[in-house]
Amino acid sequence: MAYSEVEQVSGEAGSFKVKVRKKARFVKEDCCTGCGACAEKCPTAVVDAYNAGMGSRKAIYKYFPQGIPSVFTIDAAACRQLGQGKKCGVCAKVCQANAIDYEQKDRELEIEVGAVILATGYEVFDPSVMPEYGYDRIPNVVTALEFERLLSASGPTAGHLERPSEIALEKDIEDAEKEVKKLGRQVKQLEDKHGKASAEIAGLVASGAASDEESRQWAESAGKLESLEAELATMRARKAAAQTAKRLAFIQCVGSRDFRHNRFCSSYCCMHSVKEAMIAHEHDNEVTSSIFCMDLRAVGRGFEEYKLRGGKQANIRYVRGRVAEITEGEGENPVVWFESTTQQQVIGESFDMVVLATACVPSVSTRPLAEMFEVELDGNGFFKTDPLAPLNTTRPGVFVCGCAQGPMDIPESVAQASSAAAKAAEIVAPARQAAAAGQ
Repeated sequence: MAYSEVEQVSGEAGSFKVKVRKKARFVKEDCCTGCGACAEKCPTAVVDAYNAGMGSRKAIYKYFPQGIPSVFTIDAAACRQLGQGKKCGVCAKVCQANAIDYEQKDRELEIEVGAVILATGYEVFDPSVMPEYGYDRIPNVVTALEFERLLSASGPTAGHLERPSEIALEKDIEDAEKEVKKLGRQVKQLEDKHGKASAEIAGLVASGAASDEESRQWAESAGKLESLEAELATMRARKAAAQTAKRLAFIQCVGSRDFRHNRFCSSYCCMHSVKEAMIAHEHDNEVTSSIFCMDLRAVGRGFEEYKLRGGKQANIRYVRGRVAEITEGEGENPVVWFESTTQQQVIGESFDMVVLATACVPSVSTRPLAEMFEVELDGNGFFKTDPLAPLNTTRPGVFVCGCAQGPMDIPESVAQASSAAAKAAEIVAPARQAAAAGQ
C-alpha cells in the first residue's frame, strides 16, 4: 500500500489488527495512466527531494521513475490550487484520463494480518555536524547519495559529472537573465517616454542638474542594469570555461566507526565508493579517483577482486589515511588534508569534487514504529533481534529485514527479505490450514 502510514497495531502473532492511513494523492490511482502530461504543464516547480535537493520537480509528480503504482501525486502544500488558494487547475485541464480529484481525502483502513515484517530502510548520516569536512559550506563536497544522483541518467545532470558549483552557477545565470530582462524593459520604457539615453540622465543626476525622483530612479535602474550585465557576462564566461569533474576523492567512514557519532561500521560504504568510482570512469575515461580509508572492508564474495579490478581498470587509487580536514582552494576546488599512514606525513591534495561516504543510520520512523509495535531497539537504534534468530524481533510474529535490522548491502537485504517472508509464512500457513479444516 504505497503512500500510506501505519497508525495503530493490536493483537498477537497470527491475529494482528493494523490501522493504516492511506493518504490522498488527489489523483485517482485507477484512472491515472502515468503519461506525465500534468507534470509537463504544471507551472509550479519545487525542490526535488529524490534528487537530494540538486534538481526541481513539479507540484504534481512521481516520487521516482520506477515507483509502483506508476501514478502521479499532487504535493498539496506546493500546489497553487490546493495549498495556496489560487486558481490554477492546469493539471485537471490537460489530464485526458480525468484522474485529477482535488476533493480526495485521506482514508483509514483496518486490515487483519497474521505476521508483520518491518522493512523501514535507513537514513543517511548528516555530515554537516562534522564542520571539518566542509559539507554545506564548500559547494563541491557532496554525499555519496548526492553523487549517486549525479551519476544517474535520470538525475539532475542526466549522468554528466557536473560539479554542484556549476549547477548553482547555471541557476544564478538564469536568475540574472530574468532580472536583466526586467530592468531592461523598465529602462527602455523610460528612454522611449522621454526620448533620452540612460547615460545622459545618469550624467545629469550625477552633476545635480536633474534631481527629481523619476530621474534618480531611472539612473539607479540604468546603473544596476549595467552592473548586472557585466556580472552576467562574467558568469557566462565562467560557465563556458567550466569542465566536468575529473579528479574525485572519496572519504570513507564519515559518521561511521566514530565514537562521536556512530560506533558501528556501515558495512556497504567501501564497496559503494568503489562502484561509484568505477561508474564515474565509465562515464569519462579521464576520471581518476582516490579513496581515502583507514582500511577497505571488502568482505563479500568477489568483493576483493572487484576492488582490485577498480585499481587496475578504473584509475582508482587507494590511500591509507584518515582525512582530518577539507578546505576550499582555487577554482572552488576542495583540498583534502590527510595523514598518510604509509608515508607518515600530513599531505594536502586538491580535487574537483569530494564524495563523503556517509554512515547508514536508522530511519526516522524506526523509534515511533518500535513504540507502536512494542518491540525493542538495540544500542545503535536499529530493531533489536535475537542473535540466533536474526529476523526475530522481541515480539512474536513481528520480523525484520534489511537495514531496519542494521547496515547491510543489497544482496544481504534481499536474502533477509526472502527469509523474513518464509518466517511470516510459518505463522500464516498453519492459521490458514486450521481455518480450512474448520470449514
